[in-house]
Amino acid sequence: MDVILTENVKGLGQIGDVVTVKAGYSRNYLIPKGLAVEANQRNIKELEHHKRQLTRKSEKLSQEAADIKARIEALECVFTLRASEEGKLFGSVTNMEIEASMAEQGVEIDRRKIQLDKPIKTLGEHEVDIKLNAGVNAALKVKVVDADAVIETSETPVEAAPEVAEADQAE
Repeated sequence: MDVILTENVKGLGQIGDVVTVKAGYSRNYLIPKGLAVEANQRNIKELEHHKRQLTRKSEKLSQEAADIKARIEALECVFTLRASEEGKLFGSVTNMEIEASMAEQGVEIDRRKIQLDKPIKTLGEHEVDIKLNAGVNAALKVKVVDADAVIETSETPVEAAPEVAEADQAE
């Protein structure tokens, strides 16, 4: 007897497979448990229609995922945090902070899709994988900068400017 599987059955097949089984197995186990339906003309046509719909839906999801991937890979998340002299952070950058930074830049991603094995605890540039729909992965650039170095660099030009002005007046 031919049946169409509506659930994955170990040792028999996957969802949507048309398999041949003994009549008693299908009548007493597969059909009553909702694991299969009889493979008649109506059910086969319905299965083909369902497969076409799933194909269209997966194409649409993969296109949306590709668009989001392009937007993510164009981003760079910069975090300014305090760090020790060795470059280790006092604290860390987690997927929640990355999610918030991306949201500020206009890309909404669920934090569970951010594949971060452990929090970022060092200065420098890091690459974080983001798992999107339809098996598409994107790589996000995360840059962690020392807060003390940013303060020092912003003060240096301000102090240098008056000295240059005094030197010009002396000439």
